Amino acid sequence: MNEFSALRLRAGITVPEVALLLDYTERQVYRWESGDVVPKKVILDRLRALRPRNGDADSMQDDSFTFIDLFAGIGGLRRGFDAIGGKCIFTSEWDRFSQETYRANFPNDDHDVMGDITKIEADEIPAHDLLLAGFPCQPFSLAGVSKLNSLNRMHGFQCDVRGTLFFDVARIIQHHQPKAFLLENVKNLRSHDKGRTLEVIMKTLEEDLGYHVQTRIVDARHWVPQHRERLFIVGFRDETKFRFDDLLFPESTEDPKLKTILHREDGSEAGDERFLDARGKVLPRYTLSDHLWGYLQNYAEKHRQKGNGFGFGLVGPQDVARTLSARYHKDGSEILVKQKRKSPRRLTPRECARLMGFEQQGQEPFRFVVSDTQAYRQFGNAVVVPVIESIAKLMQPWLAPPSAIPEKTNTKGRAVA
Repeated sequence: MNEFSALRLRAGITVPEVALLLDYTERQVYRWESGDVVPKKVILDRLRALRPRNGDADSMQDDSFTFIDLFAGIGGLRRGFDAIGGKCIFTSEWDRFSQETYRANFPNDDHDVMGDITKIEADEIPAHDLLLAGFPCQPFSLAGVSKLNSLNRMHGFQCDVRGTLFFDVARIIQHHQPKAFLLENVKNLRSHDKGRTLEVIMKTLEEDLGYHVQTRIVDARHWVPQHRERLFIVGFRDETKFRFDDLLFPESTEDPKLKTILHREDGSEAGDERFLDARGKVLPRYTLSDHLWGYLQNYAEKHRQKGNGFGFGLVGPQDVARTLSARYHKDGSEILVKQKRKSPRRLTPRECARLMGFEQQGQEPFRFVVSDTQAYRQFGNAVVVPVIESIAKLMQPWLAPPSAIPEKTNTKGRAVA
């Protein structure tokens, strides 16, 4: 018996379950099982980290992990951990329009969406295994820290980050000491305030709160046809063999293209009346006016002559889009879809949902309950769901036992270079 088979049997999981857990095809796993191919060390390490299943009735129950969703937006971080069997037990989001969208797309929750997290005490939040937060990026004031240093007094995160929204993440982690957390922010957090912001965040998480922390910038273009880089911060209370470098992305000869998310406009999507006409064509309101299109072209040309890179992003079915931003509702300039014999158009909100991975093949359509303007803002501020699903699977061995693995179709995966 080879080492892979021994570890699989010790964990008490089947080959299909291994394929699902590690995001590989069953065919590949059977090659490991037979000994035809030796799996990478990261595969064996993840199997070693699984809690053995002893086969009795209690151990076969679904005792999956619980998590809380802070600065939740429309639930992008949550979707990734729902997919691996986690249970969301608390949600906080201050924006009322995002709350409406969140409730509409998670209608079966046994908890409501709470408001401003700064007004919620840590002991009002239920104990949990995992904390999720896409907190806003804010600079930290040096004044109070400098004063305390001059007085030779200890300060720690209570002074370092007080007055910022990260402080609320830190105080909740301090109170509940969850097994793990996943934080998300823009790539520029690394350089924000000359690097001090991230430096203080890492000191708070590692030194003040005692967590083992790793960071990684991930580009979503491996999962969706959008160049979108985000910084992710993962922390575990206890030492683990988790390695962010082992993150897997879909195995393919090329990254996805926009044709995979654009309306087909051949009549096969007819019935989506909010965005399409009776023939299945995108409604005219998403096409730019001649005036706006002329303005964008003149604006781009003016900056081109100055040697600047400002301007619109014109794309077709075989392209990859720029980053979708929260201001997309204003003119749509960063992602304009080419059209024959007329001005280009914006993406519809449903196409944005697909571009961000909120609406994937085989899943229920995303529910829209707010205006297009609000929907564009929400998707522009969101995370790309398939990216979170991949991070969740990487974290899963240290969050939940194999019995909590959900049943869903497996996809190929390979390590990110």
